[in-house]
Amino acid sequence: MRFVTFQSSSGAPEPGVVAGEQVIGLGPAGFPDLLGVIAGGGAALACVAAWMAEAPLSARFDLASATLLAPIPRPPKIVCVGLNYADHARESGLELPKVPTIFAKFPTAVIGPGAEILLPKASAQPDYEAEFAFVVGRGGRYIPASRWREHVFGYTNFNDVSARDYQMATSQWIMGKTFDTFAPMGPWIATADEIGDPHALDVKLTLNGEIMQSSNTRHLIFGVPALIEFLSSVFTLEPGDVVSTGTPAGVGFARHPPRYLRPGDEVVVEVQGLGQLRNPVRAEAACPDLS
Repeated sequence: MRFVTFQSSSGAPEPGVVAGEQVIGLGPAGFPDLLGVIAGGGAALACVAAWMAEAPLSARFDLASATLLAPIPRPPKIVCVGLNYADHARESGLELPKVPTIFAKFPTAVIGPGAEILLPKASAQPDYEAEFAFVVGRGGRYIPASRWREHVFGYTNFNDVSARDYQMATSQWIMGKTFDTFAPMGPWIATADEIGDPHALDVKLTLNGEIMQSSNTRHLIFGVPALIEFLSSVFTLEPGDVVSTGTPAGVGFARHPPRYLRPGDEVVVEVQGLGQLRNPVRAEAACPDLS
């Protein structure tokens, strides 16, 4: 199934399932948000399947006219992996990591498909990063790599937008990574059963139609099993946590000359089988003069 959070022209945001050219709302089925579906595990998925078979017309909406939000508008945690493709580590001038390089973004950075990436007034080097992300289903601590499939709910596109001047100002990257709007994700979460092998997916980013990044998840240094084992050795993974697995080569700051995001750009992240995450770019409005 392909899960979304959407808003119809006459309603509040609610979770839903994409079914062909329709989205079936899950609010009337007792799910106020997608986190409830994820935390509910197999029983919740069975309930969703039954509801989809009998959902009334009032719960069915035209997908083209619905506004898709981030699938999980406020994830419990947004965990990001840096330098997880060898070619990106090399273009960054850094050694290949011996253990995963981990940082975080805050939920205030999250936006959905079609929403604007705002270029902050404070940064002159906003950059793009196409990434493949997985969403935790059943949580846990000290999860062995061999049991990783039991803990993945599904997969989605992610754009790790980064202010390089803030990121590189210190050894701690988080402030350059978590400006508002710097975590576009979506358009949906494909459940794990829809993706046969998450380590064999093409990853692509286009900027105004030009391909800037093109790779495959087979080139990940640390795959999903290793990441789940490593992360859960430190903190408890919870249902709905989003783990973005890193970006391949081709980012803007490593180009000659550098190509940073500009107002009017359109960025599209596309991981095989996960649709397109398309976001326009504009400059953040100037602060009003309060004097």
